[in-house]
Amino acid sequence: MHKLLLSGLLLLAGLSLSAQTSNSEEDRPLTYYLPDLDYDQSITTPEEFLGWQIGDWHISHDLQQAYMRLLASQSDRIKLEEIGRTYEDRPLLNLIFTSPDNQARLEDLRVKHEFWNVRNSNVREGDLADVPAVLYQGFSIHGNEPSGGNAAPLVAYYLAAAPYDVVAEVLDNNIILFDPCYNPDGFNRFASWANVHKNKVMTADGQDREYNEAYPRGRTNHYWFDLNRDWLPVQHPESRARIKQFHEWKPNVLTDHHEMGTNATFFFMPGEPTRIHPMTPQVNQDLTARIGEYHAEALDEIGSLYYSGEGYDDFYYGKGSTYPDINGCVGILFEQASSRGHLQESENGLLSFPFTIRNQVATAMSTIKAFGELRDDLLRYQRNFNLNNVAEDGYVVDTDNDPGRARELAEIMRRHDVPVKQDGDGNPDRYWFGATPFTKAVFEPITEFEDSLFYDVSTFVMPYAFNLPYEKVTGGLPAGGDWMPLGGTGMEEPTADRADYAYLLPWNDYYSAKAAYMFLDAGVIAKVSSKPFTTRDGVEMGRGTIMIPVGNNQTMDEDELFELVREVESATGIDVLAVNTGTVDQGLMLGSRSAYESLRKPEIAVLVEGGTRSYDVGEVWHLLDQRFNIPITKLSVDRVARADLDRYNTIIMVDGYYGGLGDAGTEAIKEWMGPGRVLITQKGAASWAARNDLANITMRSRKDPDAGDTDRRPYGMAGRDGGGKVLGGAIYEATGDLTHPLLFGLERESLPMFKRGTMMFEPSRNVYASPLMYGENALMSGYSPRGFEDQLANSAAVIVSGRNGGRSINFADNPNFRAFWYGSNRPFLNAIFFGSTISGSTIE
Repeated sequence: MHKLLLSGLLLLAGLSLSAQTSNSEEDRPLTYYLPDLDYDQSITTPEEFLGWQIGDWHISHDLQQAYMRLLASQSDRIKLEEIGRTYEDRPLLNLIFTSPDNQARLEDLRVKHEFWNVRNSNVREGDLADVPAVLYQGFSIHGNEPSGGNAAPLVAYYLAAAPYDVVAEVLDNNIILFDPCYNPDGFNRFASWANVHKNKVMTADGQDREYNEAYPRGRTNHYWFDLNRDWLPVQHPESRARIKQFHEWKPNVLTDHHEMGTNATFFFMPGEPTRIHPMTPQVNQDLTARIGEYHAEALDEIGSLYYSGEGYDDFYYGKGSTYPDINGCVGILFEQASSRGHLQESENGLLSFPFTIRNQVATAMSTIKAFGELRDDLLRYQRNFNLNNVAEDGYVVDTDNDPGRARELAEIMRRHDVPVKQDGDGNPDRYWFGATPFTKAVFEPITEFEDSLFYDVSTFVMPYAFNLPYEKVTGGLPAGGDWMPLGGTGMEEPTADRADYAYLLPWNDYYSAKAAYMFLDAGVIAKVSSKPFTTRDGVEMGRGTIMIPVGNNQTMDEDELFELVREVESATGIDVLAVNTGTVDQGLMLGSRSAYESLRKPEIAVLVEGGTRSYDVGEVWHLLDQRFNIPITKLSVDRVARADLDRYNTIIMVDGYYGGLGDAGTEAIKEWMGPGRVLITQKGAASWAARNDLANITMRSRKDPDAGDTDRRPYGMAGRDGGGKVLGGAIYEATGDLTHPLLFGLERESLPMFKRGTMMFEPSRNVYASPLMYGENALMSGYSPRGFEDQLANSAAVIVSGRNGGRSINFADNPNFRAFWYGSNRPFLNAIFFGSTISGSTIE
């Protein structure tokens, strides 16, 4: 029966059992990875399923998940759940391991685990015998760090097939949530790369194509995002499914198996003791260190080199090993030196893929052992963490006249199990966020640090990211009001009236750009107002209002246009205003040529490869494709010279050096620039544009505050001194000109910008062409290198210039950082929709 099931699964996967195991450098028995035990013969081993031993090839995600399904069908210790799907429609699986008896009462055990909830639990602190602890084990969130995902089938097999007396202590009293692959799309992409480039006679030369992936590489998900930075923003389906499962079960320990450089060894937490977020309690680090003793013992047993207590940090709560720490859980990071294929030379000798897998298996097993033996201490810590953080404080956030932006912040916080309500007084313009440790961590600015080095960003204040005003309050959530559900952006029933003269789309909502594109894509005439006005009915409309005339639109009749308006309202949740006259109470009439500019439908190319930063490309792609339903062309840099650029009226160049364009590609972009054309650049691309006469930008040089200092310093401090000069990510306040098209829709001049790196623009010589500027004392939150805040003062965050009648809009920073910097998305989107309307006299 098992053979039939196995054959069927492989047939479905479209793969053959006839793998050539002789291609491996050696034959490895199961005991190379796992203890020599009397395993249950009715449970299929990975080698029996695959036809080759783990490590001979890189397992693809389809085979990995097929094996997990097979295990679940064979073992009564497993319940398999599909918790979500990736963008590429791959299943996200969780295997819930516990005893056969426990499998029949999982929900009862989950409720008993709520011992951590000091407000709701009826379990006394000393009564732990019936309270299950929960371990969450996860693998390969970076797809091209494959040893974890290849270790997962072996660890799962062990838990399913080991003699029960060996695993009874863990499975009888606890739950293991087993996530075999955090990032199926990237994992599968890399497996394909490594396998198709594998030699029969393997080469360990790191210059071989096997070890040098093509752009965008397998690290990221479908939209080229680093999912190990998305635990906090939760912008992607993989993260949303995982965070939902996390808060469903509230684990006590969560593990995250990674890889690092080939010449390294093996790292396990704890990390650098001076780089821990101040809200992470010391007992968390103490427990981490105690668990680390188990890892050291396991790696000693197999003779693997390792280290701990240095290099990596526990600061940014958006990583898998750190997010648990702000939730009463212990997060554990593993970093294995990477073979990046099947065999590579390293400073420590030949590094084989099987060896990397064995280390991951060993530490996954040592985690299970530590978890079982420390369960009571872990449960007490979780309960005390929540007890010590019970508070009646909270935060009230103003929508800033942008319901869409505020709704998205509320949705993120709800995903993190934060209580969210609309104002109890019935004010739809305010939301209340209840007090949790997580809320405080992501709402409170921080500017003082024990250390000046950071593995990732130094701040992540969510209201700043959304450009929403807020304040801290005491007394808890207000009475009344509605709990915020998780939901989309649309409205249940359209509210628009039929218009005789025109429809008005306000530009204040985050999703106004989605609505505008729907109109333009349908071929209707749409014009943008550069001035505020008040309708005859007394409704105040701001700059950026989109006017859609009824009579002048020839692509559809009045009934079709009205139906389109209703579709727009349903899709975006925005109220479109109907007016029956072109006259107004205040301001210029709707037919004014001086107040209204015609809009063109954006036709967008985003340059990729050839020195572009794939993360930044992915952020643009995801923003336009997923949120606004705007199609883009991902145009390779090396094709620009021979591409038909006339298809596009907008070209976006993210951070990069663009050497791959060459002279011919550069000339093609120069020739493309013209009336109605908009070139949008970010960071390094802006520097490229300036060097090639496509942008009038003068770079401001950063001054080293230590230049000229001849005082001797200890040699051992050189790395730390240099690291302290790095701007890894901080938030600075910019001030905007709200009359400029790039700032249409904003209510306040202040706009928090996320700055990573020290690029600065001098203000344009044209007094109208620097619509967003950094002022003095601009630091809002995060680590700013000594002297940099002063140097940033009075520099431009955005400069507008032009060539041949076209517009060049240049950002000193990335306005789309990690898909959660919703506030600065506004000038970027405005550049796409309104860039061509910017007056030529304001840029030359």
